[in-house]
Amino acid sequence: MIKVVVADDEVKVCQLICNLVDWSTFDMEIVAVAHNGEEALEMVRQHEPDLLVTDIRMPGCDGLEMIARAKQLREDLDFVIISGYRHFEYAQSAIKYGVSDYLLKPIQKEELCSTLEKMRRRYQMRTEQLSNEERLRMRLQSDIDKLRCGLFNHLLSADANSPLSLEQVNRDYHFQFAPGLFQIFIAKVDCPLSRDSVKVLEEKVLHTLCGTLRPVCTDMEACFTGSRAYGILNYPEECRATVRKRVLSAMDELLVQTGLFENTQLTIGLGTAVDHPGRLEDSLQSAEAAVVQRLLDGTGKVIEKVPQEGAFDEDRLLSTVTREIESAVEVLDRDALSAALKRFQKDALAAPGINGQHLLSLAQKACRIYIMVLRKHQIHVENLDEIYQRFSQKSEACGSAPELFRHLSGILCESLDAILQDRRQAEKRPVRAAKQYIQEHYMESVSLEEVADFVGFNASYFSTLFKKESGKNFLEYLSEVRMNRAKELLKQTNFTVANICSQVGYSDLKHFTQSFKKATGLKPNEFRKLYS
Repeated sequence: MIKVVVADDEVKVCQLICNLVDWSTFDMEIVAVAHNGEEALEMVRQHEPDLLVTDIRMPGCDGLEMIARAKQLREDLDFVIISGYRHFEYAQSAIKYGVSDYLLKPIQKEELCSTLEKMRRRYQMRTEQLSNEERLRMRLQSDIDKLRCGLFNHLLSADANSPLSLEQVNRDYHFQFAPGLFQIFIAKVDCPLSRDSVKVLEEKVLHTLCGTLRPVCTDMEACFTGSRAYGILNYPEECRATVRKRVLSAMDELLVQTGLFENTQLTIGLGTAVDHPGRLEDSLQSAEAAVVQRLLDGTGKVIEKVPQEGAFDEDRLLSTVTREIESAVEVLDRDALSAALKRFQKDALAAPGINGQHLLSLAQKACRIYIMVLRKHQIHVENLDEIYQRFSQKSEACGSAPELFRHLSGILCESLDAILQDRRQAEKRPVRAAKQYIQEHYMESVSLEEVADFVGFNASYFSTLFKKESGKNFLEYLSEVRMNRAKELLKQTNFTVANICSQVGYSDLKHFTQSFKKATGLKPNEFRKLYS
């Protein structure tokens, strides 16, 4: 039997959990009940349970601390946390500790049963207690799930141009479709969560969708690809209204589930219902358009219809932003680039009849325009194509138009900053080389033309560049290097002033003395007496 400890500071909640289901049907036994964190830890020490069902917040010991300490006591202990809607920060942190699942208050019997069955399977797999028959059944079910999800891969691939027949779908992808309506939906999750949190959330999304929709469908399937759950529904024509109500009901439940995860939005794009599997591509395209429409309509809803694109002058929009991006890039002006993209956003959103898909397309085209301008002006950027890839990845996780354009501006301006920094470094390199050359040849008759030729610039440009980067002109820097060396020799040696004059590159003693006094306020001999 799988030993379970239940921990919650509310006695009635503990009683509910203990009595809501028949634990023996899951091969589980409740060995102890605790009402605070310290008591729960003591129960773990005494009973060495396999599963701890615990409230995330309890007196006596912070929930996260209790989970961490319990893990130290029993490394392979599994956890299911009980959480209120407003405790998302605790729940997400708990998932990072390895918590496998969560239950939202008020606890529902169906959800508890589903969670306990999952925990039972995890325990059996971890302890290798599955029978050969169970292993075979699980392997077979896994293969069937992969086959069924393969239908979505087919629809998303180029092969989708070959329409599928009802018999082919049932034969090749292990469905039991019947004549009626076929409909694609996409549940899009926009979130900044860790991979562990995303995995837990994905399981909840799929469980809710399948649990709500499967009973009213002839057959249905849903699986995650990236941040999207693709689903397919097959149902009789007379069930159309019922299925739609179930989709809305599933959305309400999912909003409660995703409410546990901060800054997480969910949108369901419902595709057009079609009368044959061969037309599923049409349903998929309309579902995709509905999901992208969240950029304008907002998240947290089921989007079914996308407004027809209005007649607006896209060429004028793109021509204007191209000109402004090019002007900003030519002079490497980050502020001008940012301002251009803000105007582009404003104009795009104001375009008559703009829809989500077209807005996303315009943002993507602006990104490509920036890359094209860099190539046109032969501005070298390592991994240039990664700029568009980064924006594509970011745009996939955007839930609104402002967020989309914020990422666009951020990525392009960051790129321009890097280019500007490279330019500055490139300008500094020859100045650094020139300074090193001066420091190695200051005792010789060094000229501006000689140093400029050494670093590969004409004398006029080099003089301007040197002053810009150093804050002093060539002769001032050369004199500074010579005077610093002269001071060292005056303090550390007994060389005559005439000898030092020669060693630091001066041929005229009088000129050297005048220059030294100008730099230090003292004549060379006075300096030696004072500092040697």
